[in-house]
Amino acid sequence: MAQKKTLVLGASENLGRYSNKAIRMLREFGHEVVAIGKETGQVLDVPFSKERPDFTDIDTVTLYLNPANQQSYYDYILSLHPKRIVFNPGTENPQLEEMARAAGIIPQEACTLVLLSTGQY
Repeated sequence: MAQKKTLVLGASENLGRYSNKAIRMLREFGHEVVAIGKETGQVLDVPFSKERPDFTDIDTVTLYLNPANQQSYYDYILSLHPKRIVFNPGTENPQLEEMARAAGIIPQEACTLVLLSTGQY
């Protein structure tokens, strides 16, 4: 499986949060992970903060923010030019999905954890 540099948007140190589980599973599968959260923290070897660094070579942005909280990130996400955006359950957003398509980015309504565990990531 090709390794895909992934931005986890909505990162949390809380072990019960799906963003935390996603970071852990992505690292377990050997993917490079960068992350942004609403505060500073770290999951395994992945530090994160609320800053919006100019990441390069992002293959996938996986969302763990509800649609209302995604709005302030629209331009930022599109500026990273990822190949795809994974809209995890509860993050589906027709507006951002259409913006992604218009920018040549594949929107995918799916669960990162399921994609990883079934070899479809």
